Amino acid sequence: MATWDVRRLVSLDTYDGVRVDISKQLSPYFACVHSFHLGTSMLPDGKNCSYGFTTQMNDEEGFMMARVDPERGTVDGRIHKALLGGLAMGKLQLGLSSEGQSDQMLGEVDVGAATWTANLKYGSMGGGNVFGCNYFQAVTPKLAMGGEGMYIGANGNMISSYTAKYSFVNENEEATDGATAPGPTEAPSYLAATYNAGQGMLSLNYKRAVTPQRVNIGASLECSPMTLESQVMLGAEFNLTRSKMNVCIDGTGRIQSVLETKLGREQGSPALNFAAELDHGKNVMKFGYGLNIGS
Repeated sequence: MATWDVRRLVSLDTYDGVRVDISKQLSPYFACVHSFHLGTSMLPDGKNCSYGFTTQMNDEEGFMMARVDPERGTVDGRIHKALLGGLAMGKLQLGLSSEGQSDQMLGEVDVGAATWTANLKYGSMGGGNVFGCNYFQAVTPKLAMGGEGMYIGANGNMISSYTAKYSFVNENEEATDGATAPGPTEAPSYLAATYNAGQGMLSLNYKRAVTPQRVNIGASLECSPMTLESQVMLGAEFNLTRSKMNVCIDGTGRIQSVLETKLGREQGSPALNFAAELDHGKNVMKFGYGLNIGS
Protein backbone atom coordinates (compact mmCIF):
# COMPACT_ATOMS: atom_id res chain seq x y z
CA MET A 1 0.00 0.00 0.00
CA ALA A 2 1.42 3.35 -1.06
CA THR A 3 0.13 5.16 2.04
CA TRP A 4 0.61 2.48 4.72
CA ASP A 5 2.89 4.69 6.86
CA VAL A 6 0.21 7.40 7.09
CA ARG A 7 -2.37 4.78 8.14
CA ARG A 8 0.06 3.62 10.80
CA LEU A 9 0.24 7.17 12.21
CA VAL A 10 -3.45 8.11 12.16
CA SER A 11 -5.01 4.79 13.27
CA LEU A 12 -3.47 3.04 16.27
CA ASP A 13 -3.91 -0.48 17.63
CA THR A 14 -5.44 0.35 21.01
CA TYR A 15 -6.92 -2.25 23.35
CA ASP A 16 -8.20 -2.74 26.88
CA GLY A 17 -7.16 -5.26 29.50
CA VAL A 18 -3.74 -6.87 29.63
CA ARG A 19 -1.66 -8.20 26.75
CA VAL A 20 1.36 -10.40 27.37
CA ASP A 21 3.60 -11.81 24.62
CA ILE A 22 6.32 -14.26 25.63
CA SER A 23 8.72 -15.15 22.82
CA LYS A 24 11.56 -17.66 22.74
CA GLN A 25 14.27 -17.88 20.09
CA LEU A 26 14.81 -21.64 19.77
CA SER A 27 17.43 -21.33 17.02
CA PRO A 28 18.83 -18.58 14.75
CA TYR A 29 15.96 -19.29 12.34
CA PHE A 30 13.10 -20.49 14.52
CA ALA A 31 11.07 -18.76 17.25
CA CYS A 32 7.78 -19.26 19.06
CA VAL A 33 5.46 -16.81 20.83
CA HIS A 34 2.80 -17.33 23.52
CA SER A 35 0.20 -14.51 23.44
CA PHE A 36 -2.29 -13.80 26.23
CA HIS A 37 -5.07 -11.18 26.27
CA LEU A 38 -6.85 -10.93 29.63
CA GLY A 39 -9.69 -8.81 31.02
CA THR A 40 -10.79 -7.40 27.67
CA SER A 41 -14.20 -6.47 26.27
CA MET A 42 -13.06 -6.55 22.63
CA LEU A 43 -13.52 -10.27 21.99
CA PRO A 44 -16.68 -11.77 20.41
CA ASP A 45 -19.21 -13.96 22.24
CA GLY A 46 -18.68 -12.10 25.49
CA LYS A 47 -15.30 -13.69 26.17
CA ASN A 48 -12.82 -11.70 28.21
CA CYS A 49 -9.61 -13.65 27.59
CA SER A 50 -7.78 -15.38 24.76
CA TYR A 51 -4.62 -17.34 24.10
CA GLY A 52 -2.65 -17.84 20.89
CA PHE A 53 0.47 -19.79 19.99
CA THR A 54 2.65 -18.60 17.10
CA THR A 55 5.69 -20.14 15.45
CA GLN A 56 7.88 -18.44 12.87
CA MET A 57 10.85 -19.53 10.80
CA ASN A 58 13.04 -17.07 8.90
CA ASP A 59 15.91 -17.49 6.48
CA GLU A 60 17.56 -15.49 3.72
CA GLU A 61 14.85 -16.34 1.18
CA GLY A 62 11.67 -15.71 3.19
CA PHE A 63 9.73 -16.84 6.21
CA MET A 64 6.93 -19.14 7.37
CA MET A 65 4.50 -18.35 10.16
CA ALA A 66 1.60 -20.21 11.79
CA ARG A 67 -0.75 -19.10 14.57
CA VAL A 68 -3.14 -21.37 16.49
CA ASP A 69 -6.12 -20.15 18.55
CA PRO A 70 -7.35 -23.14 20.59
CA GLU A 71 -10.53 -21.43 21.86
CA ARG A 72 -11.76 -20.34 18.43
CA GLY A 73 -10.43 -23.46 16.73
CA THR A 74 -8.58 -21.54 14.02
CA VAL A 75 -5.19 -21.81 12.33
CA ASP A 76 -3.68 -18.93 10.34
CA GLY A 77 -0.57 -19.32 8.24
CA ARG A 78 1.70 -17.26 5.99
CA ILE A 79 4.52 -18.31 3.68
CA HIS A 80 6.79 -15.81 1.91
CA LYS A 81 9.41 -17.20 -0.47
CA ALA A 82 11.83 -15.55 -2.87
CA LEU A 83 11.40 -16.79 -6.46
CA LEU A 84 13.59 -16.69 -9.57
CA GLY A 85 16.70 -15.82 -7.61
CA GLY A 86 15.07 -12.92 -5.80
CA LEU A 87 13.41 -11.33 -8.85
CA ALA A 88 9.96 -12.07 -7.42
CA MET A 89 8.38 -12.83 -4.05
CA GLY A 90 5.71 -15.49 -3.68
CA LYS A 91 3.22 -15.24 -0.80
CA LEU A 92 0.62 -17.68 0.48
CA GLN A 93 -1.93 -16.85 3.18
CA LEU A 94 -4.22 -19.46 4.76
CA GLY A 95 -7.06 -19.19 7.26
CA LEU A 96 -8.63 -22.42 8.54
CA SER A 97 -11.34 -23.02 11.14
CA SER A 98 -12.99 -26.04 12.74
CA GLU A 99 -16.35 -25.21 11.10
CA GLY A 100 -14.83 -24.77 7.67
CA GLN A 101 -17.30 -22.07 6.62
CA SER A 102 -14.86 -19.15 6.82
CA ASP A 103 -11.78 -20.89 5.41
CA GLN A 104 -9.76 -18.80 3.00
CA MET A 105 -6.63 -18.98 0.89
CA LEU A 106 -4.84 -16.23 -0.99
CA GLY A 107 -1.75 -16.55 -3.18
CA GLU A 108 0.27 -13.55 -4.34
CA VAL A 109 3.31 -12.81 -6.49
CA ASP A 110 5.23 -9.53 -6.10
CA VAL A 111 7.54 -8.38 -8.87
CA GLY A 112 9.28 -5.07 -9.41
CA ALA A 113 12.32 -3.10 -10.46
CA ALA A 114 13.91 0.23 -9.63
CA THR A 115 10.95 2.33 -10.82
CA TRP A 116 7.91 0.04 -10.64
CA THR A 117 6.19 -2.65 -8.59
CA ALA A 118 3.39 -5.07 -9.47
CA ASN A 119 1.32 -7.68 -7.66
CA LEU A 120 -0.97 -10.52 -8.74
CA LYS A 121 -3.49 -12.20 -6.40
CA TYR A 122 -5.61 -15.31 -6.65
CA GLY A 123 -7.48 -17.18 -3.97
CA SER A 124 -10.75 -18.14 -2.33
CA MET A 125 -12.63 -16.07 0.26
CA GLY A 126 -16.20 -16.21 1.51
CA GLY A 127 -17.08 -19.17 -0.68
CA GLY A 128 -15.96 -17.60 -3.97
CA ASN A 129 -12.82 -16.98 -5.99
CA VAL A 130 -10.82 -13.77 -5.72
CA PHE A 131 -8.72 -12.20 -8.48
CA GLY A 132 -6.63 -9.08 -8.04
CA CYS A 133 -3.71 -7.08 -9.39
CA ASN A 134 -1.99 -3.75 -8.84
CA TYR A 135 0.72 -1.73 -10.54
CA PHE A 136 2.69 1.28 -9.27
CA GLN A 137 5.02 3.25 -11.57
CA ALA A 138 7.43 6.13 -10.88
CA VAL A 139 6.70 8.71 -13.60
CA THR A 140 9.39 11.12 -12.39
CA PRO A 141 11.86 10.89 -9.46
CA LYS A 142 9.18 12.51 -7.25
CA LEU A 143 5.85 11.53 -8.84
CA ALA A 144 4.45 7.99 -8.91
CA MET A 145 1.07 6.73 -10.08
CA GLY A 146 -0.72 3.40 -10.06
CA GLY A 147 -3.91 1.47 -9.59
CA GLU A 148 -5.38 -1.66 -8.06
CA GLY A 149 -8.28 -3.89 -9.01
CA MET A 150 -9.93 -6.89 -7.35
CA TYR A 151 -12.85 -9.13 -8.25
CA ILE A 152 -14.67 -10.89 -5.37
CA GLY A 153 -16.62 -13.85 -6.66
CA ALA A 154 -18.71 -14.38 -3.51
CA ASN A 155 -20.75 -11.22 -4.13
CA GLY A 156 -19.70 -10.33 -7.68
CA ASN A 157 -18.15 -7.02 -6.64
CA MET A 158 -15.41 -5.37 -8.66
CA ILE A 159 -13.22 -3.07 -6.55
CA SER A 160 -10.78 -0.61 -8.09
CA SER A 161 -8.71 2.30 -6.81
CA TYR A 162 -6.23 4.75 -8.30
CA THR A 163 -3.35 6.50 -6.51
CA ALA A 164 -1.02 9.41 -7.25
CA LYS A 165 1.88 10.09 -4.87
CA TYR A 166 4.25 13.07 -4.83
CA SER A 167 7.37 12.82 -2.65
CA PHE A 168 9.55 15.74 -1.63
CA VAL A 169 12.82 16.16 0.24
CA ASN A 170 12.62 17.15 3.89
CA GLU A 171 13.82 20.66 4.66
CA ASN A 172 16.29 19.36 7.27
CA GLU A 173 17.84 17.07 4.66
CA GLU A 174 18.28 20.01 2.28
CA ALA A 175 19.94 22.04 5.02
CA THR A 176 22.51 19.29 5.62
CA ASP A 177 23.20 18.80 1.88
CA GLY A 178 21.61 15.37 1.87
CA ALA A 179 23.40 14.05 4.96
CA THR A 180 21.23 11.74 7.01
CA ALA A 181 21.34 10.58 10.56
CA PRO A 182 22.67 7.08 11.26
CA GLY A 183 20.13 4.30 11.25
CA PRO A 184 17.49 3.09 8.78
CA THR A 185 16.71 5.31 5.81
CA GLU A 186 13.82 7.62 6.61
CA ALA A 187 10.88 7.43 4.21
CA PRO A 188 10.53 10.76 2.39
CA SER A 189 7.71 13.16 3.09
CA TYR A 190 4.90 12.92 0.57
CA LEU A 191 1.38 13.86 -0.43
CA ALA A 192 -0.84 11.15 -1.92
CA ALA A 193 -4.36 11.04 -3.34
CA THR A 194 -6.38 7.82 -3.74
CA TYR A 195 -9.77 7.44 -5.39
CA ASN A 196 -11.81 4.31 -4.67
CA ALA A 197 -14.17 3.94 -7.61
CA GLY A 198 -16.34 1.26 -6.00
CA GLN A 199 -17.12 3.30 -2.89
CA GLY A 200 -16.84 6.71 -4.53
CA MET A 201 -14.39 7.83 -1.83
CA LEU A 202 -11.48 10.21 -2.24
CA SER A 203 -8.61 9.98 0.25
CA LEU A 204 -5.84 12.56 0.71
CA ASN A 205 -2.83 11.53 2.79
CA TYR A 206 0.11 13.61 3.99
CA LYS A 207 3.22 12.35 5.79
CA ARG A 208 6.13 14.48 6.99
CA ALA A 209 9.37 13.54 8.72
CA VAL A 210 9.87 16.57 10.97
CA THR A 211 13.09 15.17 12.44
CA PRO A 212 14.60 12.10 10.72
CA GLN A 213 14.39 8.98 12.90
CA ARG A 214 12.70 11.02 15.65
CA VAL A 215 9.45 12.85 14.86
CA ASN A 216 6.90 11.99 12.14
CA ILE A 217 3.46 13.46 11.58
CA GLY A 218 0.61 12.32 9.34
CA ALA A 219 -2.79 13.54 8.22
CA SER A 220 -5.60 11.83 6.31
CA LEU A 221 -8.79 13.26 4.83
CA GLU A 222 -11.45 10.94 3.43
CA CYS A 223 -14.48 12.37 1.65
CA SER A 224 -17.25 11.40 -0.70
CA PRO A 225 -17.67 13.89 -3.58
CA MET A 226 -21.28 12.75 -4.03
CA THR A 227 -22.57 12.94 -0.44
CA LEU A 228 -19.97 15.44 0.88
CA GLU A 229 -19.42 13.23 3.93
CA SER A 230 -15.87 13.46 5.23
CA GLN A 231 -13.55 12.33 8.01
CA VAL A 232 -10.22 13.81 9.05
CA MET A 233 -7.50 12.06 11.08
CA LEU A 234 -4.25 13.46 12.48
CA GLY A 235 -1.37 11.56 14.07
CA ALA A 236 2.17 11.99 15.37
CA GLU A 237 5.01 9.68 16.36
CA PHE A 238 7.92 10.50 18.70
CA ASN A 239 10.91 8.12 18.84
CA LEU A 240 13.18 8.52 21.86
CA THR A 241 16.23 6.55 22.95
CA ARG A 242 14.35 3.69 24.62
CA SER A 243 10.70 4.59 24.09
CA LYS A 244 8.18 5.52 21.42
CA MET A 245 5.01 7.59 21.73
CA ASN A 246 2.14 7.64 19.22
CA VAL A 247 -0.96 9.83 19.46
CA CYS A 248 -3.79 10.48 16.99
CA ILE A 249 -7.17 12.22 16.87
CA ASP A 250 -10.01 12.16 14.34
CA GLY A 251 -12.84 14.51 13.46
CA THR A 252 -15.30 12.87 15.87
CA GLY A 253 -13.12 13.71 18.85
CA ARG A 254 -11.75 10.19 19.35
CA ILE A 255 -8.23 10.30 20.81
CA GLN A 256 -5.87 7.32 20.75
CA SER A 257 -2.41 7.00 22.25
CA VAL A 258 0.17 4.23 22.60
CA LEU A 259 3.38 4.38 24.65
CA GLU A 260 6.08 1.73 24.31
CA THR A 261 9.26 1.68 26.38
CA LYS A 262 12.17 -0.71 26.81
CA LEU A 263 12.92 -1.87 30.36
CA GLY A 264 16.63 -2.42 29.67
CA ARG A 265 19.43 -1.55 27.28
CA GLU A 266 20.41 -5.09 26.33
CA GLN A 267 19.06 -6.77 23.21
CA GLY A 268 15.92 -8.73 24.01
CA SER A 269 15.01 -6.61 27.04
CA PRO A 270 11.30 -6.65 27.98
CA ALA A 271 9.08 -3.91 26.57
CA LEU A 272 6.18 -2.30 28.42
CA ASN A 273 3.21 -0.87 26.49
CA PHE A 274 0.36 1.42 27.51
CA ALA A 275 -2.65 2.01 25.23
CA ALA A 276 -5.60 4.35 25.76
CA GLU A 277 -8.61 5.48 23.73
CA LEU A 278 -11.11 8.20 24.55
CA ASP A 279 -14.17 8.62 22.31
CA HIS A 280 -16.03 11.79 23.29
CA GLY A 281 -18.86 11.18 20.81
CA LYS A 282 -19.74 7.70 22.12
CA ASN A 283 -18.64 8.35 25.72
CA VAL A 284 -16.37 5.30 25.57
CA MET A 285 -13.01 4.99 27.30
CA LYS A 286 -10.52 2.13 27.02
CA PHE A 287 -7.19 1.53 28.71
CA GLY A 288 -4.80 -1.37 28.52
CA TYR A 289 -1.21 -2.29 29.13
CA GLY A 290 1.01 -4.97 27.74
CA LEU A 291 4.32 -6.67 28.33
CA ASN A 292 6.57 -8.20 25.65
CA ILE A 293 9.14 -10.66 26.98
CA GLY A 294 11.59 -12.14 24.54
CA SER A 295 15.01 -13.71 24.36
